[in-house]
Amino acid sequence: MVSLITPEIRKRGEVTVITFGPQFESLDETILDKVRDLVLDAAKNADPAKIVIDLSHTKFFGSSFIEVLFRIWNRVNAQPGGGFALAGLSSYCREVLEITHLDKLWKLHANEDDAVASLA
Repeated sequence: MVSLITPEIRKRGEVTVITFGPQFESLDETILDKVRDLVLDAAKNADPAKIVIDLSHTKFFGSSFIEVLFRIWNRVNAQPGGGFALAGLSSYCREVLEITHLDKLWKLHANEDDAVASLA
């Protein structure tokens, strides 16, 4: 049975945007088990390999989600012209990325529009 809780995946020009809506306030292991493959496949199939992850509704994620982000970034980064950005991070999620120094590796933007523009 396909889960009804899925992130929205759409194109904005050449950029694939993956939006985690209000039902993804917490991206814990249980939720990730349901959406991990979908998100990784979307990143793998993005052409061109430009991905924005919009986390405007997410208040919490842990190391398992960081691993998913890292896997997406690796796939995108391996492609010519690939790009990866995160949008709409809560202060907690931004702090997690700053503590782990991933804010130095990934582009962090206040909103989806800015993130898409940075990759266009």
